[in-house]
Amino acid sequence: MQISFSKKTRTFRLDTENSTYAMMIGPSGELRHLYYGASIAAGDDLTSFALRRDRAFSPYPEGLTSNDSLNIAALEYSAFGSGDFRNTAFRLRKENGTPVTSTVYKSHTIRKGKEPLPGLPASFAPAKTCETLEIVMEDSFSGVRIVLRYSVFDDSDVIARSVKVVNRTANPVRIEKLMSAQLDFDSMDRDMIYLQGKWARERQAARIALHPGMQGFRSARGSTGHQYNPGVVFADRSASERSGEAFGMLLLYSGSYTVEVEADEYESVRAMIGINEETFAWNLAKGEEFDSPETLLVFSGNGLGALSAQYHAFLMNHVIRSPWKHVRRPVLVNNWEATYFDFDDKKIYALAKCASSLGIEMLVLDDGWFGKRNDDRTSLGDWFVNTGKLGDLGKLVKKINRLGMKFGLWFEPEMISEESELYRKHPDWVLSVPGMRRSLGRSQMVLDMSRKEVVDYLFETIAGLLRSANIEYIKWDMNRNLTEIHSALLPPEQQGETAHRYVLGVYELHERLLNEFPNLLIEGCSGGGGRFDAGMLYYVPQIWCSDDTDAIERISIQLGTSLFYPSSTMGAHVSVCPNHQTGRTVSFRFRGDVALAGTFGYELDITSLGTAEQEQIREQIRRYHQFNDLIREGTFHRITEAFGQSDVAAWCWVSADRKEVLVTAVRKNDSPCSQAPVCRLRIPGLDPQRIYRMENSSFAMHGSTLMNAGINVSDDLRGSAVSVLYHLKAG
Repeated sequence: MQISFSKKTRTFRLDTENSTYAMMIGPSGELRHLYYGASIAAGDDLTSFALRRDRAFSPYPEGLTSNDSLNIAALEYSAFGSGDFRNTAFRLRKENGTPVTSTVYKSHTIRKGKEPLPGLPASFAPAKTCETLEIVMEDSFSGVRIVLRYSVFDDSDVIARSVKVVNRTANPVRIEKLMSAQLDFDSMDRDMIYLQGKWARERQAARIALHPGMQGFRSARGSTGHQYNPGVVFADRSASERSGEAFGMLLLYSGSYTVEVEADEYESVRAMIGINEETFAWNLAKGEEFDSPETLLVFSGNGLGALSAQYHAFLMNHVIRSPWKHVRRPVLVNNWEATYFDFDDKKIYALAKCASSLGIEMLVLDDGWFGKRNDDRTSLGDWFVNTGKLGDLGKLVKKINRLGMKFGLWFEPEMISEESELYRKHPDWVLSVPGMRRSLGRSQMVLDMSRKEVVDYLFETIAGLLRSANIEYIKWDMNRNLTEIHSALLPPEQQGETAHRYVLGVYELHERLLNEFPNLLIEGCSGGGGRFDAGMLYYVPQIWCSDDTDAIERISIQLGTSLFYPSSTMGAHVSVCPNHQTGRTVSFRFRGDVALAGTFGYELDITSLGTAEQEQIREQIRRYHQFNDLIREGTFHRITEAFGQSDVAAWCWVSADRKEVLVTAVRKNDSPCSQAPVCRLRIPGLDPQRIYRMENSSFAMHGSTLMNAGINVSDDLRGSAVSVLYHLKAG
């Protein structure tokens, strides 16, 4: 790991173990991007990479030539209105009304360590293990400074990027657009890979060839949303799981965002990621600063699998802070699909008693325990116990604890029902535009999390409940998106700040709760996987992957999610059949094998199960305890291509010392002659010299054979909705 600057060539280099990132100060003070890719030799002059041919009708800075036009240059961070006609990274509106900005290099610093971002999630590392470059660019007209920040880490090929705007002028400045990172590529001969979907079918991997013009995706929902995820990969057209070049951009943010990709008339590509300008503007007074969310860049020269492995390890080591991240989490049962709103303390205790007898370790009480909540039309915001249903919650929790069970509780802190005590007291706490009709979702409205008194109320109410009983887990839900994004507290000129201030309020509430209850296990949720992002993982170690608990559907959801996120972050449960979302029935074993790839738990009425299924629960929990350390800490590999969208899918985890591997293989649907007679899986990441023996079998093969020739699984994957686990250890 090293960051360096050459005074002679005015070139910056960021070197990780396997990659090099280079840029230079251009002839008019702009910052030009030179190279990003596999490691190259130190000391070589890369300045020729900045040269572009003279192209027609390209304006250029006064005193230079058309070869120096910003419109044909690969730029590090592009400014609006000064000759670059492509999509630009930021736009500032100054006192004279112009958004035209011309940024030039002012200074830079290279130092050990990395500072946190105020109020925002950000990567972290001990000072001696990372290094940060700050490049100060200045608007030559106003004097506003744009500070570009880059951090590299000893143990990773990730480069963390963010941007800070500093208003050093005497006048206010309005930020109208501010991307967190920009990458300019010389060629559009690449595929764009991203995650798309909808409620109950989140994060399906999509792969399309880049083409001339604008492309990309975004959320304007106030959260990251079910429809897309705030990350993108640009890969060679031929790149596979284990070969080819791939470049990743992942945003640490939980609000509205955008990924903007433009292939220009010369087939050069500009990719940017950051806050969505449609729902954002920020007024910066004299002396104030504004920080963008952080973006994590990764380069892989060994395919998509290596890129994912880099992201998984980095999120575990440098983003997730929870003390639970390296700890085996309790196997839980959630009462929702067992009872919905129809429960009382006796029914909940009976569920806990049955769960305890099966080896389940925690009961989570979902929606319906508070206020007058017997359906989804009332009481959100009234976070006090419905004693008519539950009696004394503290006593119930103690009874459940005496069974050897932990206890968890569902909240939806950001929402409010019109039929609630809170709304009657504070109607102005709702996001709404005066004089306009409000939008509802699930009969609920959204609290204005940009307001301090709202965050204070939620903290005191939730913390009070946590103090009153031994509640060791929270499921934090968010079941609708933001509309009418207007705060009654902000003046007209600041209304564009509301959406971002909302996200900062959500982060602040998490931070305050975790400061008082540092061992609290929080699982994020947003109508399932509607806010599954790296920003939330800074505060919570796991997120409910999807409200769709159908095991067939979960294969592509979970493997799509694995493009960026590690297995230990994915909330995954065994649920009832026929499945409540799809009506499909698959075997209990199949459901368990798929759920094992996440946090693992149950989402069904275990008291109604027969003896055989209850015995399968005991066996599944035994396997969870046997394998979870490997699943949580091992390196994850997608063995098959297509992110689980084909009928046969397989994945595995390999231990750090490469002595142990757990393989899961599944077939969704079988039909005559649907595939070649032999289904052979090549297992990556092994030690080629070692002999691996399969548990409870005479099977033994060298790692080189398993990696290059594979293992024949044809007989084990006959039929539809079948699964198999292979556990191998090196002798």
